[in-house]
Amino acid sequence: MVQIITDSSTLYTEEEGKALGIVPIPLCVTIGEKEIRDLSIPVEAFIADIDAGHIPVSSQPPIGDVLEVFERYKGSTIINLSMGDGLSGTYQTACSAREMAENREDITVVNTRTLCGPHRYMVECAAAMAREGQSKEAILQMVEEKMASTKSYLIPQDFAYLKRGGRLSPTAAWIGSLLNIKPIVVLNKEGARLDKFGTGRTLKGAVKAVFKQMERDRVGEKDILYIAHGAVPEDAEMIRDMALERFPGIDVRILLLSHVFITQGGPGCVALQHVQK
Repeated sequence: MVQIITDSSTLYTEEEGKALGIVPIPLCVTIGEKEIRDLSIPVEAFIADIDAGHIPVSSQPPIGDVLEVFERYKGSTIINLSMGDGLSGTYQTACSAREMAENREDITVVNTRTLCGPHRYMVECAAAMAREGQSKEAILQMVEEKMASTKSYLIPQDFAYLKRGGRLSPTAAWIGSLLNIKPIVVLNKEGARLDKFGTGRTLKGAVKAVFKQMERDRVGEKDILYIAHGAVPEDAEMIRDMALERFPGIDVRILLLSHVFITQGGPGCVALQHVQK
């Protein structure tokens, strides 16, 4: 039996994970004097704390939490699908927990080189294959194929959050200092940092620039387009309508970003991510 373990980059709560047969271990956020687990409180309350002047700081899941989950499923073949290494210490924490676990030979930790929407989809597919009784090798091959087909763009409202997190390339950090533009950054192929992609004068202009690249990459009916947003549903719906007009038949899914990703991208940020079905 294969058990899928992951983290809250999938935007699944622990309760939602149970319904799929997965375990999404939550990352952590400190804001003001509060330490919370990702997805444990309403996002609106979290943003209210930010608006009150508190600066949030995110961190990977405690290693003890990961080790406890590994040991809970002793006797199973465990695949831990982690968010991209370099964006978080989550992958390294999972690797360390594996080395500490008594059942380490039964644990495979995978750096998915992505996050949020595509990460969520890989986990959903892996969980479905596990329920069907498919092998570890077949699941890992599927994950590798999905990793090769995904691309992620971020349009932040405030570059200060990304700069503070230290996940930008120097060029991307510089472009974020420019005024009166909407900078666009893209996750690099290794899933380790955000690089400069382009700019737009408005959110619509930035989205159109991403769509133009998606056309060059032949994105269409065979793909899922995830629109993940930092509590700006109207923007997400506008982008969905633009996408359906530009890419007839594409599968568009809207996700609300969790506390950790709002900590990194800032309130109001929008991510556009695509992955092949």
